[in-house]
Amino acid sequence: MAYDRYVAICKPLHYGTLMGTRACVRMAAAAWAGGFLHALLHTANTFTMPLCQGNVLDQFFCEIAQILKLSCSHSYLREVGVFVFSACLIFGCFVFIVLSYVQIFTAVLRMPSEQGRHKAFSMCLPHLAVVSLFVSTSFFAYLKPPSISSPAVDLVVAVLYSVVPPAVNPLLYSMRNKELKDALNRLIQLVLVQQH
Repeated sequence: MAYDRYVAICKPLHYGTLMGTRACVRMAAAAWAGGFLHALLHTANTFTMPLCQGNVLDQFFCEIAQILKLSCSHSYLREVGVFVFSACLIFGCFVFIVLSYVQIFTAVLRMPSEQGRHKAFSMCLPHLAVVSLFVSTSFFAYLKPPSISSPAVDLVVAVLYSVVPPAVNPLLYSMRNKELKDALNRLIQLVLVQQH
């Protein structure tokens, strides 16, 4: 998404060439492959760990940090390997997003038109807000000190980074679509008319 915004704002005349079908397929394949490899490593690591503290989690899904709490193995090397791979994958994506947005904001601030700057910022800020929510809550979930860890806090943070960004994304991006806005306005008016 950051690359799409970068090309749309910084290289608008080349958008059709740079964001063609081949580029979209490559980016989707890279995202899927990275996610699949990440999930495969975590799953393989999880199934090879002995659980000596029961198998009940205080979460609504099998989060890696919660499963590690149940493990009685001391296979730190395997856990560190998976953690380093995850950190590199996340850090690489994070750096790519930050560099894209630095380029975008530099280009936007050089725009002479106030309307052009407003339109460019309105394209970028929803994506940046969702990414910031995801990154900040996931950093908090995995890097918080154990002293402030509690099942309630862990659950709230897990919901914030695993449920909210994917749920908010379609709303944020589709609300810029005029047809969807018109349909939503008609639906609200219909509901209001039926209530009266």
